[in-house]
Amino acid sequence: MERWDRAGRMAGYGAALSLTPYLLIKVAWVVGALVGVVPVGEEFTTAEWVVLNTVTVGMAAIGIGMALALVRPWGMRMPGSLVGFCAWVGSGFLVSVLPFSVFGGLGGQGGGDGGALPAWEGVLIQLGFLGTGIGLAVAVPAYLRRRWPEAFAGRIGDGPRGAGAWPAVLAAAVGLVWLYWAAGGTVGIAHPAERVAAGYLLGAVSGFWAVAGAAAVWVTARARPGGLPRWVPLVFGWVGSGSLFAWSGWKLPLTLYVALAEPAGVTPPEDPVAAVLLHLCAVVAGAGMLRVLVRSGGGSRRRAVAVRGG
Repeated sequence: MERWDRAGRMAGYGAALSLTPYLLIKVAWVVGALVGVVPVGEEFTTAEWVVLNTVTVGMAAIGIGMALALVRPWGMRMPGSLVGFCAWVGSGFLVSVLPFSVFGGLGGQGGGDGGALPAWEGVLIQLGFLGTGIGLAVAVPAYLRRRWPEAFAGRIGDGPRGAGAWPAVLAAAVGLVWLYWAAGGTVGIAHPAERVAAGYLLGAVSGFWAVAGAAAVWVTARARPGGLPRWVPLVFGWVGSGSLFAWSGWKLPLTLYVALAEPAGVTPPEDPVAAVLLHLCAVVAGAGMLRVLVRSGGGSRRRAVAVRGG
């Protein structure tokens, strides 16, 4: 346990340090655009560029603060729901972004913000996301295990069934559509010529985690198969639900904006109605899956307290 805690603390500091260059680069982009010394992405106005990158500055700052909360003593005194929610959303974002960092897609596409990145900035951003993702992958479970050890104890089937399994069904449906598109399916694709390798990769990753998370939540909700260590579906359900909620929560307003404003030079391959519907279902499914996992964890803690009291 002490060895795992030490690894988690080192990973948390590493995650915060890895994300710092991204924060500084984004601040420089915002300030540079305002004073006119940094070029703005061709498909954005200056105001749109500043707003978009200011949002990502806030996200990066929250990510660094969250990483430090996972390892510093004050993080244990913060409301558990706040730290857990931020860790959940952060994990959800990173599980989708990491493949771009590994394969270089992020830097090759201007960081997803519409501008052409200098090589050194692209490398820093890629390494930052990669380091943050790896760090949080170790730091988050270590923190959760340290704060709520009872939720990781026991096996599936030890107690009564959990909440309804409808979020798992909805998540599986969304994930299968994304996997279908990643495999080259064209139903719901309005502009096939706009499809790129990065889109296929994102669809495959998002679809996998949606289906894997759905299966994990289904197991948790139905309390079968019995004997499976509780932490296994908890981890997959946590990551899968976070990916659905965070990534689609980010994409939904952007998809609505593109569909309504039709900015020049931006033509998503998906049919706008289909894309909006899928992202909306993903957000609802992710939130519902988290509720199932939290209720299951709460039941585990109550049973542990009862056992100790007896």
